[in-house]
Amino acid sequence: MTSRFTELAVDCHDPERLAAFWCEVLDFKVIERSGGKVEIGSWVPTVEEVRARQLAPTVLFVRVPEGKAVKNRLHLDISPIDRSTQNEVTRLLGLGATMANVGQGSDQNWEVMADPEGNEFCVLRTLAP
Repeated sequence: MTSRFTELAVDCHDPERLAAFWCEVLDFKVIERSGGKVEIGSWVPTVEEVRARQLAPTVLFVRVPEGKAVKNRLHLDISPIDRSTQNEVTRLLGLGATMANVGQGSDQNWEVMADPEGNEFCVLRTLAP
């Protein structure tokens, strides 16, 4: 048997704030809170379901003392499903995201943004019909 990708951990100063932001972005729910950690997901995983097949991972926000220092080596890419990419960027700015420059230039078909703690993510092409 192989391993499963079960969660993505994000170090941060304020797990509650980032969990709330990403719940709004992804339409996830908080599934667990404990000791400086907040886990969000689109489902509540059970051992049986995880062992049976690969499902969408959860996101775990973990409080750490240090701040973000450099560009992330790993980031999320998101694709809007019911609006244009630009309309999604506007929505995310309203939720507390900011535009980010990581040296991407101006000739790309995605937008680089940062969550409220500065973690970069990309808004890709829309999947709206």
